[in-house]
Amino acid sequence: MDWAVTARTSVPHVRQVDADRELSTWLLVDGTPSMDFGTADLEKRELAVAAVAAVGFLTAGIGNRLGAHVVTQEAVRRFPARGGRNHLLAVLRTLLAAPRLDGAGPAPALADAIDGLHRATARRGLMVVVSDFLDGLPDDETGEPAWEVPLRRLGARHQVLAVEITDPRELELPDVGLITLVDPESGQRREVSTGDRRLRARYAAAAARQRQQVRAALRRGGATHLALRTDRDWVADLVRHVQAQRRLAGTPRGRTPGGFHPGGPGGAA
Repeated sequence: MDWAVTARTSVPHVRQVDADRELSTWLLVDGTPSMDFGTADLEKRELAVAAVAAVGFLTAGIGNRLGAHVVTQEAVRRFPARGGRNHLLAVLRTLLAAPRLDGAGPAPALADAIDGLHRATARRGLMVVVSDFLDGLPDDETGEPAWEVPLRRLGARHQVLAVEITDPRELELPDVGLITLVDPESGQRREVSTGDRRLRARYAAAAARQRQQVRAALRRGGATHLALRTDRDWVADLVRHVQAQRRLAGTPRGRTPGGFHPGGPGGAA
């Protein structure tokens, strides 16, 4: 009972207090060779770093902490959850300075990295997975990606934001004649005649199915989906996403500390 307000208004008032709990944000950042690709304004790796910086600054606040798992070619590098601007800048410097190791061998699977993040974070919080989600996709149209079940487990305990990074050349091929395509993960090469209209159409259709698989798997996994492209204004896309999720949240009770609300089930607050 709020006796002071009750005495002033002669109407009974009950005070309800929302505790502004500390927010723990964990980042899982894909730093494998497939992210070292870009044909527009940015490489996918650079866009991933920008997304990490945006999430880090948006969730910054007194008592809030940020940790990171960075998937590299050799292993998963882990940064403990800490507060402060210097800690975030150290994570960003590590991402920017990561060496390029195209075709140097198989990188850790995204599914295993998500499982590792789930095992390492007992306290409920905000989990942000930044990747192109190309690892572990099924060969058929109806199968589940290898990372879907781990993502579902992660989403059962935490609030999950999946930041999908794509490049326009992953969605369609331009007509530029004969080109050599290289798989950055395995080093395999293949010559492709992009002058073939039917080949470009098949490529675009297969890419559209692939991205639909990713979107469907993220939705089934309970994650909120934020799609960023190297040929778009990523700041505008991020702002639109945050504004849309805040509208969906509706009330202050739906917002996470720090003012960032990625949406999705199982809020961190």
